[in-house]
Amino acid sequence: MKKIEAIIKPSRFEQVKDALNKIGVKGMTVSEVKGYGRQKGHKEVYRGTEYVVDLIPKIKLEIVAEADQVPMIIDTILAEANTGTIGDGKIFIMPIEDVIRVRTKERGKEAI
Repeated sequence: MKKIEAIIKPSRFEQVKDALNKIGVKGMTVSEVKGYGRQKGHKEVYRGTEYVVDLIPKIKLEIVAEADQVPMIIDTILAEANTGTIGDGKIFIMPIEDVIRVRTKERGKEAI
C-alpha cells in the first residue's frame, strides 16, 4: 500500500476530485493548507499599499491505495491539476505499513 499526498491549487480541486472518482478512488482526506515553494509567495496591492503574501493557499489531498493503483492515480492528478504555471503543486508517495478500520478492526486492503 502507498499513501499519495498531493498539494494542488484550490481552483483545480473539483476537477481533480471528479476525475479521481471516475477512476474508482474510494476515499480521500482533503485539507486546506498554506505554504510556499520556489516562488516564495507574491506581492499584492490593497488600497494602494503593497504587501507580501508569503504563504499561498493550497489544497492537500491524501489518498491510500494499493501499489498497483498508484500510477493511474498519479497520472490522473497530473492531468487535472496541471495549469502549466508556477505553483501547480507537488505529489509525494510514501509506503504504508498497515491500515486499520476503527469501526470493524479490518486490516490491510479490506480497511481502505
